[in-house]
Amino acid sequence: MPLARRDFRYHLPRRLIAQAPLAERSASRLLEVGVDALTHRTFKELPALLRPGDVLVLNDTAVVKARMAARKDSGGRAEVFFERLEAECEALCQVRASKPLKPGRHLVIGGEEVAVLGRAGEFYRLRFPRPVLDFMAAHGETPLPPYIRRAANGADAVRYQTVYAEHPGAVAAPTAGLHFDMPLLDAIAAAGVVVVRITLHVGAGTFQPLRGENLSDVKLHAERYAVPDAAAQAVNGRSGRVVAVGTTVARALESAAADDGQVAAGGGETTLFIAPGYRFKVVDALVTNFHLPESTLLALVAAFAGPERTLGAYAAAVAEEYRFHSYGDAMFCESAPAAGAAP
Repeated sequence: MPLARRDFRYHLPRRLIAQAPLAERSASRLLEVGVDALTHRTFKELPALLRPGDVLVLNDTAVVKARMAARKDSGGRAEVFFERLEAECEALCQVRASKPLKPGRHLVIGGEEVAVLGRAGEFYRLRFPRPVLDFMAAHGETPLPPYIRRAANGADAVRYQTVYAEHPGAVAAPTAGLHFDMPLLDAIAAAGVVVVRITLHVGAGTFQPLRGENLSDVKLHAERYAVPDAAAQAVNGRSGRVVAVGTTVARALESAAADDGQVAAGGGETTLFIAPGYRFKVVDALVTNFHLPESTLLALVAAFAGPERTLGAYAAAVAEEYRFHSYGDAMFCESAPAAGAAP
């Protein structure tokens, strides 16, 4: 019987959802999900799980200050949440307001006017008075996920960002990367592991739950990615495993790969939804945080490690009181011993 949304449910006590980062990034716990056993480690032990010749792939997107308080030209309050850049001064955004906005209206953010150009599905196309990234840096705030039940503070501007973030455009952090600090990355490189970077700008759809019971009905928002030549060459010429740091890296690499597993350099957009039954072409091991019940991200992990093994690991993590979600702990797993049939 095909898997459905209910197959990705698990009990998660609210107290286990991390509300703030640890003082030290690499002090997080790491659950090693083996074929036959689970091993409780700290993230600093990750180099022991890697091998010379492995290619560790990071997502170097940078989180932008995507959430902006606004006022409608009629005087009512609104909230603007950036989704993706369309041009230097134009972006697709979610707008929360009491009534839909028509083209020709404008919003006032920080004393500056933002024009409403029209709709694009569930988003609005907005024109900003200066480059969007500069505008958000001046008037926005760090877009913490909805399950973090507090306002963003100055520390989040640093900690809800990887130490290797380089290319602005994400509205959510590639959270598996939050555990890395520079000493750990240096230790990994010194162990003979090749470390490369790709970019996938995480959109608001990263929080998208599984809707309906049929997984075949799931549609993801498009997210832009780029695979540099150096990363493609390292992956294609590897002598070891490809280790994806996070579900965003896994989606980007799988989206860029041909059926023979060769990854093409360049950029593109992906709406790839990975669920059990998908046959991975590139990724051999995955570092990932613990995701929400009935989420598209949990479906990806279940496709990679196997549903039974994944939910068993999650049950153990709950029992051992691991910290969950963006500021939580992580797991390391290799692909399921027997992959499912190709979709």
